[in-house]
Amino acid sequence: MTINCLGQLIDLSSPKVMGILNLTPNSFYDGGQFNSDTSILKHVAKMMDEGATFIDLGANSSKPNADFVSEEEEIARLLPVVELILKHFPDTILSIDTFRSNIARVCLESGAAMINDISAGALDDKMLETIAHSQVPYVMMHMKGTPQTMTLLTQYEDIVKEMLFYFSEKIAKARSYGINDLILDPGFGFAKTLEQNYEVLQKLELFQYIELPILVGISRKSMVYKVLNSSPNDALNGTTVLNTIALTKGASILRVHDVKEAVESIKLFERTNHKI
Repeated sequence: MTINCLGQLIDLSSPKVMGILNLTPNSFYDGGQFNSDTSILKHVAKMMDEGATFIDLGANSSKPNADFVSEEEEIARLLPVVELILKHFPDTILSIDTFRSNIARVCLESGAAMINDISAGALDDKMLETIAHSQVPYVMMHMKGTPQTMTLLTQYEDIVKEMLFYFSEKIAKARSYGINDLILDPGFGFAKTLEQNYEVLQKLELFQYIELPILVGISRKSMVYKVLNSSPNDALNGTTVLNTIALTKGASILRVHDVKEAVESIKLFERTNHKI
């Protein structure tokens, strides 16, 4: 199972790590931490050295009830950082976390290699056309509503069945545009209660029937720290445990704040499954 990132084939039969670089002042864990060229480059270098295959840039917080960020502000945060990173680390595979097609297009034209869309095209009807034109990998996440409304939209009769149907529709539409490389993200924490998040994780292997790579983004989220009665700052160990469970159920990409620990989880997981 491979994806084509600007001519570089990435084999996802061996799980990979996507390191998170938030460029927002209000992200739930590291908001405002990377606000200078020096801090950005230092963090990217650290994540790459620790084994990240992808770096995911986001400039519009998607936490519940996040403040609205204009398209102009989002691009002003993103574009200089895309150019900065690729100037200093030209081989970096940059993923852009955005649901806006214009921002996706500008960043792809500047050298980004992948788009990570929390809405799977639902919040911008030009997104699929943009992805098809550039022929880059496209992460489609499951969500209902928007970050501002999703906490009110957690009613399901059978959450996994409904998610599988959601993805089948999204995949069919993407394929109709000629998009080749699709990645599914169950959207932990998006329009899901704590109990629903754990039900999806428990049944994550069912998504393998779609025969597409699965990206899991659990890193330091409330589904970790609420169970442990702690905080995002104290949620690394819990994140590692849940990431390991996700690997056993077929996750192909771990999207994380802490690259080193995720890479170690993959190494140990693969060693455990190595035929002696």
